[in-house]
Amino acid sequence: MSRVAKKPIVIPEKTEVKVNGLTVSVKGPLGEMSRDFKSGVEIKVENGTVIVTLKRTEDYMLWGTYASHIKNMIEGVNKGFTKKLVVEGIGFKSDVKGSDLAMSLGFSHPVSVAIPKELKVTADKNIISVTGIDSEAVGKFAAKVRSFKKPEPYKGKGIRYETEVIRRKQGKKAA
Repeated sequence: MSRVAKKPIVIPEKTEVKVNGLTVSVKGPLGEMSRDFKSGVEIKVENGTVIVTLKRTEDYMLWGTYASHIKNMIEGVNKGFTKKLVVEGIGFKSDVKGSDLAMSLGFSHPVSVAIPKELKVTADKNIISVTGIDSEAVGKFAAKVRSFKKPEPYKGKGIRYETEVIRRKQGKKAA
């Protein structure tokens, strides 16, 4: 049984949630999102809350997942989501040029990534900040940027999340 889905999801002020068949759309101060869900779970809006109930017992695995998706949609249109990446290394740089994120990561060529339209990306010194209303889009883009140069365990060079801790290895010892 899902503990997340048992509790009703409170809708904050200035936020509007509409359920149209299998589509849930959320509108708030930062924007609007909609998502399609499968038919095994019933979603209702009552008295300023969203209630997610289970229709068929075969779909119990989706119950908590759908409740989490709706919570993320409501939080996204109200507060937004932000992921920060730290670029560490001598000569490693990042810069936003138009609709691309250009990075110099120690390769023989510059690395350029197209920024999705729904995201806002800023690069200050060695910190890349990815902001948007869709939690999945923010996480996916941040993971894509990190995958170009993952942090290595000896000197810690590479791209890491701001809260990520890199376990350092000792390296070779002189005899």
